[in-house]
Amino acid sequence: MTMERRTVLKRIGGVGAATALAGCSVQEQGSGGSEGETASGDGDGSGGGSQQSGGTATAWYQLQDSEIPAREAAMESFASETEFGVEGSDISNMEKKTTSAIPAGQGPEIFEWAHDWVGDYYQREFVVDQSEELSVSLDQFTDAAASAVQFDDAVVGLPHSAETVTLIYNADIVDEAPETIDDMVAAMEAYHDPDKSQYGLAAPFDPYFTSGWIQAFGGYYFDPEQDPVLGLDADEAIEGLQFALDTLRPYMPDDPNYEPQAATFSEGNAAFAVNGPWYLPTLNQSDVNYEVATFPAIDGGEATPYTGISMWYFADAMSEGGADATAARNFVEWFATNEDHATRLAQEQGAIPVLDSLVGSDELPDHVQTYSQTVSQGVPMPTDPRMNKVWSPLENALIEAFNGDASAEDALTTAAEEIRSNWE
Repeated sequence: MTMERRTVLKRIGGVGAATALAGCSVQEQGSGGSEGETASGDGDGSGGGSQQSGGTATAWYQLQDSEIPAREAAMESFASETEFGVEGSDISNMEKKTTSAIPAGQGPEIFEWAHDWVGDYYQREFVVDQSEELSVSLDQFTDAAASAVQFDDAVVGLPHSAETVTLIYNADIVDEAPETIDDMVAAMEAYHDPDKSQYGLAAPFDPYFTSGWIQAFGGYYFDPEQDPVLGLDADEAIEGLQFALDTLRPYMPDDPNYEPQAATFSEGNAAFAVNGPWYLPTLNQSDVNYEVATFPAIDGGEATPYTGISMWYFADAMSEGGADATAARNFVEWFATNEDHATRLAQEQGAIPVLDSLVGSDELPDHVQTYSQTVSQGVPMPTDPRMNKVWSPLENALIEAFNGDASAEDALTTAAEEIRSNWE
């Protein structure tokens, strides 16, 4: 549904203070008990925004260390220009925290995550509809972003950026982006030497990062518009996983998890990586000479990764109304619609804007434009609550296949059987 704009949100001066504030440290504390979790800092208790006359929102997010200074700067900037405050907490396990704290009445007003929880969390009453209270219209966002924050005609949050994974290469090792998968294999082969801790590719082997390959030949994980809705054990999905195992796995480190794979490339020990825009600040800090590219062409297919919309969710605490809920709504509206802020995040962190006014803008860095191309090539993660029971069995299946403990067909067939059983 598209909401009628009732007022025009005042544009505040972005995060112009980001550079000045980048070194500031803030005690991360929010109502709802973040149990002492802090961002790196001196514990001054400011939480990214002091108490304000218009109310103070509690915000939860889960960020990499390299992303926290910009988030603190944004909260400080918002608080300095308005009557509202924001107390932020960096949460180490957002799913565990939200599913335990919100039902107990100890959650935040708002929390940040990708859009794939929308259906499940709305049905479980962890998030609430704010369509009647919002002062901004969804029609200023891309269609995918506007759709992502809605379920059963409820608007349960606002989007602020898109995300997906794409190819990254070390420009000191690889001369140019590979046009075809054969070009990529040749470059990986030339550099790959595990005895010297050199690898052709560093890419986490989990359901999100591997989605581009598994869905490359017409396969799909889950699609409520398809019959059957679960496509993991279809021939096309099995072909995609087999492709990844045959073509990419031989050039990767032996641990499929995110941290070792990401570290291998950021330490300069891999020719290629597959990762998202959130990874770029780490590479910048590591002084890696990298370039971002779209996926190479594949004979008979096309890499089709899952895409996500990063959004601020309106948690159940918003239903109580009051000054803090008003502060939370105003912060989310500002964060999602402020062009200066979105441009700054694109330039400094590689965030992919979802404001129609910025999509395709020449002001965006080249790597952000490249990620945007890959977003258009991908498919949004489903918001259907049944998708939540897909991730874990599929993750286990991929680890078994990666380690050689199961064939592609056996791994995906076993996962599909478990998922269907869990749905019953």
